[in-house]
Amino acid sequence: MENLKVTLVQQTITPNDPQKNLDHFSQAMNAISSTDLIVLPEVFTTGFCASARNYAEAVGGRAYQWMHAQAVKHQAVITGSLVVKEGDIYFNRMVWMRPDGTYAEYDKRHLFRMAGEHTRYAMGSRRLLVELKGWRILPLICYDLRFPVWSRNRNDYDLAIYVANWPSARALHWNRLLQVRAIENLSYVVGVNRVGMDEAEQHYAGDSSVYGPAGEVIATSQESELISVELYAERLQEYREKFPAHLDMDKFELLF
Repeated sequence: MENLKVTLVQQTITPNDPQKNLDHFSQAMNAISSTDLIVLPEVFTTGFCASARNYAEAVGGRAYQWMHAQAVKHQAVITGSLVVKEGDIYFNRMVWMRPDGTYAEYDKRHLFRMAGEHTRYAMGSRRLLVELKGWRILPLICYDLRFPVWSRNRNDYDLAIYVANWPSARALHWNRLLQVRAIENLSYVVGVNRVGMDEAEQHYAGDSSVYGPAGEVIATSQESELISVELYAERLQEYREKFPAHLDMDKFELLF
């Protein structure tokens, strides 16, 4: 493993205006100098709203092409979630786009029923694990954060990433759960949230954060900005050797 440079892109999202959002994120990302991984919020082209399906992306379509162009421009992996339509089925889908144009995808497993998400989208059925510079990475989406079994480190990841549209009204939960996921899984955790107001006049405070494997806060912010950090492989390995709680974890198997 090499050290990993990660850039969190915490920005406002205009409801249901994909092109405006793509342009806005492009402009914000112009300030990135050097990084390995760029992380955008959940549904960054539309925001988390009931009508977002009307602006769903096709697989390989505009947003995918934009992500590829940005990955090439910055010579970094870029990831975030989109509303994607396949046939007649819609997904809240996280895309892991590499500079060479290849990509991996994760469909949100836990759909936020309090906002009716489970009635609009199909539920994902598998976790995705990706690799970057020797790091094993688990990408997840928003409400997934509340479910520790789905986030459980089975000695298969070093970094968990959560992208979100998580309102300020529940900011306490966001902040505490990100920290807990780092502690219980002896892993780095990155959480990227949006800021601003949505079409329902819900406020988002951001609180995009990076936590170390002991739960230490490495970075956090409530501003509309880029947050760049370097994750240190040696520190992770040293902590796991000094505090090997993972060796005593209960073993179980997920059945679907």
